[in-house]
Amino acid sequence: MDNKDTISTVDTTALRQQAEELLRALAGDGATLREDQWTAIEALVAHHRRALVVQRTGWGKSAVYFLSTALLRLRGAGPTVIISPLLALMRNQIAAAAKAGIHAVTMNSANQQEWEEVQAAIEGGRVDVLLVSPERLNNPDFRDTVLPKLAASAGLLVVDEAHCISDWGHDFRPDYRRLRTLLGELPDGVPVLATTATANNRVVTDVAEQLGIGNRSDTLVLRGPLDRESLRLACVSLDNEAARLAWLTENLDSLPGSGIIYTLTVAAANDITTLLNERGYPVAAYTGKTDPADRQAAEDDLLANRVKALVATSALGMGFDKPDLGFVVHVGAPSSPIAYYQQVGRAGRGVRRAEVILLPGSQDVQIWDYFGSLAFPEENRVGQVLDSLARADRPLSTAAIEPTVELSRSRLEMVLKVLDVDGAVRRVRGGWESTGRPWSYDAERYERVRTARAEEQQAMIDYQATGGCRMEFLRRQLDDPQATACGRCDNCTGDRWETTISAEATEATSRQLSKPGVELAARRQWPTGMATLGIPLSGRIGKDEQAAPGRTVGRLTDVGWGTRLRELVGPHATDDVVPESLLQACVAVLASWDWEQRPVAVVGIGSHTRPRLVQSLAEKLASVGRLDFAGMLDATGPPPRRANSAQRLADLWARLSLPDDLAARARTPTGPVLLVDDLVDTGWTMTLASRMLRNAGVPAVLPFALASTS
Repeated sequence: MDNKDTISTVDTTALRQQAEELLRALAGDGATLREDQWTAIEALVAHHRRALVVQRTGWGKSAVYFLSTALLRLRGAGPTVIISPLLALMRNQIAAAAKAGIHAVTMNSANQQEWEEVQAAIEGGRVDVLLVSPERLNNPDFRDTVLPKLAASAGLLVVDEAHCISDWGHDFRPDYRRLRTLLGELPDGVPVLATTATANNRVVTDVAEQLGIGNRSDTLVLRGPLDRESLRLACVSLDNEAARLAWLTENLDSLPGSGIIYTLTVAAANDITTLLNERGYPVAAYTGKTDPADRQAAEDDLLANRVKALVATSALGMGFDKPDLGFVVHVGAPSSPIAYYQQVGRAGRGVRRAEVILLPGSQDVQIWDYFGSLAFPEENRVGQVLDSLARADRPLSTAAIEPTVELSRSRLEMVLKVLDVDGAVRRVRGGWESTGRPWSYDAERYERVRTARAEEQQAMIDYQATGGCRMEFLRRQLDDPQATACGRCDNCTGDRWETTISAEATEATSRQLSKPGVELAARRQWPTGMATLGIPLSGRIGKDEQAAPGRTVGRLTDVGWGTRLRELVGPHATDDVVPESLLQACVAVLASWDWEQRPVAVVGIGSHTRPRLVQSLAEKLASVGRLDFAGMLDATGPPPRRANSAQRLADLWARLSLPDDLAARARTPTGPVLLVDDLVDTGWTMTLASRMLRNAGVPAVLPFALASTS
């Protein structure tokens, strides 16, 4: 049904004039509404319809919901509720709303002490916009106390970054699916707006279905062209990691203004930041593991052009708005054209030209495969969660469920959220409980998702190899019906970045990347729930049982040492004695170790998969360092493959032992023991082995391994 067919007493001419005036207050005197912006505003305000708006980054989707809010409030409507995925996005939206005289507030985990005050302001009519995260919708206090009042009084519901609702999308967040319940509780006539910049036809259809807006005949779907006229897309393929980073160090200065350098892993972001800092570039790391205060400071520095770039993972994405961002460089390709388009869309919003450069790497596919392995788990693993809650006579915390299931904490949390959204479990005070409702595993859907993501990965490989227009390629991946050649990218113009790198940059980068040595943090707390598995370990690890901080040569994800270490201890590596080149790197790490007291003996940890490698490493380090080689701990059976810390530790408890002769020798050292292994993953092997040695009388244990996984 066309919106013109809806009968309304609203004077749309006067309404548009009001909207234009408000837009100028929001965006400046020269601002005018786009026709699709007006179409959406008219549908929401004049006709109280539901709308899905898919428009490119920078198009002005936030203007639609802020102007609609102001116009609805002038007509006596209640406050707008915006479901927004990130605190950073909320901060920007609150600041933008203020320009139009709109009072926006947020209720989130960081300001829970202000919830009562915010609720009172909403009830008193002093709030125009409330921003909440999708996760907040299932906080028991918020869900049971605040949400019913919001649903009853809301004047407009906005679902921002709505692609997150779709498990076909690149940034699926299960909590977004709770919006179906909220939509069902809205009174008749409350308009609903869903917005996104990154959705192909499959995602658009799924979002409409998940939100329940596709069943209404008056739903308006607005899709615009996704071209970004300021962006100059290019792909620079180089031989290896050192060459990629040498190219970056040599060309960063020539990129306009300040920008973002995206990486696929936290380790790569930190390593590249260190490398660029040492080459004199003012850059900062920005990842999901960066302290929130440091993330805010880094954003502020980039906004103020105090840094040349932020070296970031996908943690810096939705919600960051810098109109004059001059470039986006990817060191490693994202696994999806949709994700890539969303990230490059950070650049060039308010400048005539921005450089977008992809530096693909040989290990990109391996990284995609790793993250792909963390997708929704197999049916039997989900069944373990349901069984654990069904047997419980009280709510169980996530930590209490963990020892009973073969899932890591992050995957368990994802499963619980999906089961909660689907109605099989419920989050309550004290944890989670079963609802007793039947639940079926949608294997067909999960397989379709897996297949679709494999196709997207292939599309990213095809993007690198294409001889056609790169922007047209991305637009077609997003099903843009107006996709045509941009005339600006490297393929359209023939204007390509030089791949020749100076000898000085190559040498300096290789020298930096070849420096071995990464600190290995020691665990200080036993996993929760070990008693349920019959293991007498709980709480903090006693100081007299702890390991000291250790060292590894590098991480498997390192941009420098990663490739060499994966060849030696990766899943497909063969077992052999430690190579001389790596032994020298080990010696270099030990020589630079600032330990309080030099070790006097070496102990190795028996390995089922690489016994020759570990024993040869331990023996050679003892020989080179003139230390006593005390022997090897026994490790019977195959290595533990259990999925979380509690179950892994339980497996180690059963298979790791200290031989009598080694225990006897462990009582004699007058100083620390160097504890040697090939690979540190969770850290529990080193932790339990150190406890055994400390209990046998060793005064200190210094863990050392060739590699760590993170």
